[in-house]
Amino acid sequence: MLSLKNALLLGFAITAIACQQKKEEKNNASLYITTLDQQKLLEQTVIQDDEAEKSNYTITIDTAKTYQEIDGFGYSLTGGSAMLLHKMSSEKRGTILQELFGNREEDINVSYLRVSIGASDLDEHTWSYNDLKKGETDEDLKHFSLAYDTLYLVPVLKEILKINPQIKIMGSPWSPPTWMKTNNDTRGGSLKEEYHQVYADYFVKYIQAMKSHGINIDAVTIQNEPLHPGNNPSLLMLAEQQKEFVKNNLGPIFEANGIQTKIIVYDHNADRPDYPISILDDPEAAKYIDGSAFHLYGGEINALSEVHEKHPSKNLYFTEQWVGAPGDFSQEMEWHTENLIIGATRNWCKTVLEWNLAADENQDPHTDRGGCDRCLGAITIKGDEITRNPAYYIIAQASKFIAPGAIRIASNTSESLPNVAFKTSEEIISVIQNKTEKTQHISVKIGEENLTIELPAKSVGTLIQPTTIR
Repeated sequence: MLSLKNALLLGFAITAIACQQKKEEKNNASLYITTLDQQKLLEQTVIQDDEAEKSNYTITIDTAKTYQEIDGFGYSLTGGSAMLLHKMSSEKRGTILQELFGNREEDINVSYLRVSIGASDLDEHTWSYNDLKKGETDEDLKHFSLAYDTLYLVPVLKEILKINPQIKIMGSPWSPPTWMKTNNDTRGGSLKEEYHQVYADYFVKYIQAMKSHGINIDAVTIQNEPLHPGNNPSLLMLAEQQKEFVKNNLGPIFEANGIQTKIIVYDHNADRPDYPISILDDPEAAKYIDGSAFHLYGGEINALSEVHEKHPSKNLYFTEQWVGAPGDFSQEMEWHTENLIIGATRNWCKTVLEWNLAADENQDPHTDRGGCDRCLGAITIKGDEITRNPAYYIIAQASKFIAPGAIRIASNTSESLPNVAFKTSEEIISVIQNKTEKTQHISVKIGEENLTIELPAKSVGTLIQPTTIR
């Protein structure tokens, strides 16, 4: 039996051990900060012991309340991006691809890419996989060819897959072949009804052709920006036509061919949640559909939750947002972080993708008659020289730390300190934005544990805590 003295000593020892464990847990936490004035760029910051006394705001994280699983953060790898990367020297290209897609301490671990099915407006010219002379048709798709993609996109994707074999790839078309369209032009027009099945077969051939090169297309959207026929290339596809195409053509042909690629509808702005909702309201179409994709050139990000509330079994994806050249770092980092990294994920999105990965110093290449001539890449490539632009850091603040498979969890938020939290089997990761003009001392409370961080004025911080902190 313990004496009173020994019992007290044992109690002190247990308390000391517990305090030491808590200290070690806190010391194992990491905070990476980017300030809008660029004085800090993904800079790891020491968490001080005395910060708890200064706390003026508490973020409470509830690990038991879970939402969607994250598929990844990344960019659109346009044909133009692939061309610029491919033209770099092998050594320099390998270095930047490792930095973008690797998981070393110095890499940013990009985990999701969107590519165009055929040309996008950030290609050097318009093209499809079945271009014919005027007046010709090819309903059996005998002339289907992935040839142009094998020049730049396929080789670059193969290099990326060697670095990150688990990266997910989404394909999105800007336009069908012109002979399938009502206006026989790359820009605008609609898909002719008599070519619905041929176009569905075109998707199948694309997925199979990419697979033959060792590239798995995890998901496809039906049409990039179906309500914006002024781009080059582009297509007008109203919700009713998209619904019929999925229900009667694309869904059944995927099923018949054993294709597991996810079908995602809409892929346009947040001001029209009624578009995907109207498609998902049809159970015969919905049975083939994984979810809906959004951009934010119009509307508010919280409109995405309307789609989730109407169809909670269907997924949501954020697939595109541009940064206009020359790029205001402070403005872009603040807006994109609040609305996309935090806002889109708090509104059920499994991905956040920026437009686009790379352009040259003149924002080339792009198509004529409507291609984007002001789209600033996440990186600028000038020969072998690389410049990292706002979208690089916007995505890196999340992609570097939040791996695919992470689950969003509950946290309270505020207008001045928006935030979002995730958990994995090993870590709890919080992205916290300080929109105020003052340094904030923020307590992050998980269960009975409190950890206080110092976040500079006008900054974004990513906090990584071991799951031993409850």
